[in-house]
Amino acid sequence: MLSLDDPRWKELLHAYGNAEDVPELLSVLGSSPGPKVDVNVEPWHSLWSCLCHQGDVYTASYAAVPHIVKIANETQGPIDRSFFLLPAAIEVARRTGQGPELCDLYAEDYHDAIKQLVDTVSIHRNEAWDQAMLLSVAAAQAVAKGHVDVAEALLNLDANWIEKINSGEFD
Repeated sequence: MLSLDDPRWKELLHAYGNAEDVPELLSVLGSSPGPKVDVNVEPWHSLWSCLCHQGDVYTASYAAVPHIVKIANETQGPIDRSFFLLPAAIEVARRTGQGPELCDLYAEDYHDAIKQLVDTVSIHRNEAWDQAMLLSVAAAQAVAKGHVDVAEALLNLDANWIEKINSGEFD
């Protein structure tokens, strides 16, 4: 895993240029991993904006995922749903051609982190989950098991779609 103080972060890219700011965002995330009441709360707002911008991902996205999963796995108590949602969204984007090729230097750590999402779910299984967390967890498990199409559907599923599906509106 690329160390947060490694100068190579400056060589990686995110939506707004070089990724030299990502290690600081990940450090802040590590000090405040609990659930947020609003998606615009930092550091998640900036992490989403620069790592998965309008469905596109970047080289820094791949280097950040192992850190996000590690923080989630080391956190005792409830975590924010973005610990599941952002890695799932990054993997869906990568697998559907919305980002650059995964560099060999970061590939093993990235793939290991995606697989570890199943363990992350297990670590946090006894916490209370609202519907948004449940969908995030399910999407993370789907990408961890290689079901990108299912994960993508879960990422797009919301209360409105659930109501339409359950009411048989599509019959």
